[in-house]
Amino acid sequence: MTRLQFKQWCLRKKWWLSALTALLIAYYFCLPKNLFNHPTSFVLEDSNGDLLSATIATDGQWRFPYQEAVPEKFRRCIIAYEDKRFRYHWGVDPIAMARAIKQNITGHKVVSGGSTLTMQVIRIARNKPRTLWQKCIEAILATRLEFGASKNKILALYAANAPFGGNVVGLEAAAWRYYGRNANQLSWGEMAALAVLPNSPALVHPGRNRQTLMAKRNQLLHKLYVNKTIDQSTYELAQLEPLPDQPLPLPQFAPHLLDKFRSDYKQQSTDIPTRIKSTLDAALQKNVTDIVTRYHQSYKANGINNAAALVLDVETGNALAYVGNIYNTADPELESHVDIIQARRSPGSTLKPILYAAMLHDGMILPNTLIPDVPTQIAGYSPQNFDLGYDGAVPASHALARSLNIPAVRMLQTYRYERFHVLLKQMGISTLNKPADHYGLSMILGGGETTLWEMGGMYASMARMLLHLDQYKGKYDADDIHAPNYMHNAAQPSRHGLSNSAPLDAASIWWTFEAMTEVMRPGEELLWQQFSSSQRIAWKTGTSFGFRDGWAIGVTPQYVVGVWVGNADGEGRPGLIGVSTAAPILFDIFRLLPANSWFTPPFEQMKKVEVCRKSGFRASEICEEKDSIWVPAAGIRSGVCPYHQLIHLDRNGQFRVTEACESPQYMQHKPWFVLPPSQEYYYRSKNYYEPLPPYKPDCLASLGLDKAPMELIYPRPNTRIFVPVEIDGNPGQTIFTATHRNTAAKIFWSLDNNFLGTTTDFHQMALRPQAGKHTITLVDENGERISCEFTILDKEREK
Repeated sequence: MTRLQFKQWCLRKKWWLSALTALLIAYYFCLPKNLFNHPTSFVLEDSNGDLLSATIATDGQWRFPYQEAVPEKFRRCIIAYEDKRFRYHWGVDPIAMARAIKQNITGHKVVSGGSTLTMQVIRIARNKPRTLWQKCIEAILATRLEFGASKNKILALYAANAPFGGNVVGLEAAAWRYYGRNANQLSWGEMAALAVLPNSPALVHPGRNRQTLMAKRNQLLHKLYVNKTIDQSTYELAQLEPLPDQPLPLPQFAPHLLDKFRSDYKQQSTDIPTRIKSTLDAALQKNVTDIVTRYHQSYKANGINNAAALVLDVETGNALAYVGNIYNTADPELESHVDIIQARRSPGSTLKPILYAAMLHDGMILPNTLIPDVPTQIAGYSPQNFDLGYDGAVPASHALARSLNIPAVRMLQTYRYERFHVLLKQMGISTLNKPADHYGLSMILGGGETTLWEMGGMYASMARMLLHLDQYKGKYDADDIHAPNYMHNAAQPSRHGLSNSAPLDAASIWWTFEAMTEVMRPGEELLWQQFSSSQRIAWKTGTSFGFRDGWAIGVTPQYVVGVWVGNADGEGRPGLIGVSTAAPILFDIFRLLPANSWFTPPFEQMKKVEVCRKSGFRASEICEEKDSIWVPAAGIRSGVCPYHQLIHLDRNGQFRVTEACESPQYMQHKPWFVLPPSQEYYYRSKNYYEPLPPYKPDCLASLGLDKAPMELIYPRPNTRIFVPVEIDGNPGQTIFTATHRNTAAKIFWSLDNNFLGTTTDFHQMALRPQAGKHTITLVDENGERISCEFTILDKEREK
């Protein structure tokens, strides 16, 4: 053929080439990118891929998301039953098609469709009427699918989308609904029963078709035996296995974490699969759930309906157990749908360790610095200790271990609540989103709201910073402070480099955890310390105002455990106290976890200083009893002991004297531990305290005292007092309290220049002043005088 002839031939055939090109393009694009766009169930798995919880899809079907892996038993069964030449054809099996045509003609009805597994995938995806024309289209599309996907993927598409009876779609959902197990754990008999269902889904009805289903299953088992997929004993035993009965409920081991995943999913791209492999440990999750449920059974008798528990891995921040609430949807009173771990609740006293660490970090206190614990009123705010008592002065570490409220409020007043508010945000607490003034000093006692999720994350971040100190050679990584994570293989926080500073230094965190180990464990007193097998745990409890929330948070180098007990609707209950409700659950959970060594003291971040044994401050020259301890580096800037003073005694050491009444050469000069009168009054009732000796009588006339020997404890200057009416209708009384350094001293009381009476030893006076402003005056035997103005509120006017 010449060039001219070839050119003429091309012109004559041009429309055929165009048509062929168009057909090829249409063939290429005839399949959509995603064959299946049906809604799928949300599926939550543990870190090993075991099912924890699942929800039904929005269209009412149990349809699990697509998964590439298909159990080998199902591959063998479905190929043997549906398409024995699946591995060799290109989407259409001519032999099967010819056999189907012959059977249909001979039987004068549709006996066989001749469809391959590939064609069935197309048919399920298109969901069109089963006609000859549609089958032709399916055949074409099947060949296109074969060109674009591997045989394994086609099998996976079939396994994920084939109907298995009722509202069950896909092999995974069928395995759980009919056998309560993962598809990989099914026997040959069970898998064979499922493999015959897509061809006849109605056979799974538990009330009928049982014999037909069994016959089909056994027929498939015989094929597997004949082609030597299974041996004779397996074949015989498989035939004896029972058929699936009523559909089983799917596991609900972590329903609240599944709800959190669904909530997070809605805020992200819809391209993300609705299946998630979580960081949870299924065995631990079940055990923690059992513990919480067991305690709830006893708490419910007191009207306490809800409880939650969270276990975190310190190193990664991964959630290992997530029990968001008691889960019993049949009891509406329990409000099982509420995820307490993510709910905002008053944290009670669980923020106190952060304040303690912050003040150590800034050098404002040392570990055992004495903190005042006396009746306190600050701008109308009057905090009270849980036991309504006072210690006068208490070491900061003991105040934390005993969760005393008044020392905590006084510490926050010194540290400033505005700074503390900023610090909490730096440590990962995002729920305190109102201005600091909104919370004020009550912030340290639970005046704000946060979540168990964020609280657990904050304590895990503190432990992580302490653990990584050696790894980072004494430096800090800001990314060690991060929220907990529940997604397996989630992106780890990016490393932005190391720094010499952090919101809280390692030494302060270590001392905080040390103080938290001194708390007495519920029901065990201090006996747990006698057992070497007991874990060392830094833990803190909290109880919100009105007994609405009971908290317990524990920390070890490997784990953080957080527990909450209360009512989801906020109802308070008598006895709902963190130490008696949440703490027992906490320690039972820790008994599930392996014990490990304790945190290594970060000596490279500490300085060794001498401290006064009695006051906990840096020792002054006149402190007699001193201890040398390691403290956070900033501690060297803390103040020296203000409570030791040098006093001058007479030659017999019995009386205090001055140079006006005793010659200096005969004086004895002795250091003395002296607390302010209000602190001394309460301190000496619980501690050994040696009061100052009295002045020598000859010296009284020439005294010029620097400090008043007595103090009015209540009321404080400019206090506004409301006196309630008693039950019998009579006006109530206000108890006025004072203290004197000399326990035997007399105090003379006057109100508005009207003498009221005299007190000795125990200085209290019950008064019933009229509404309005008043002045109370106290005078002791030596003529020392103090006065205080206060206001009695008028009840009717206040209304």
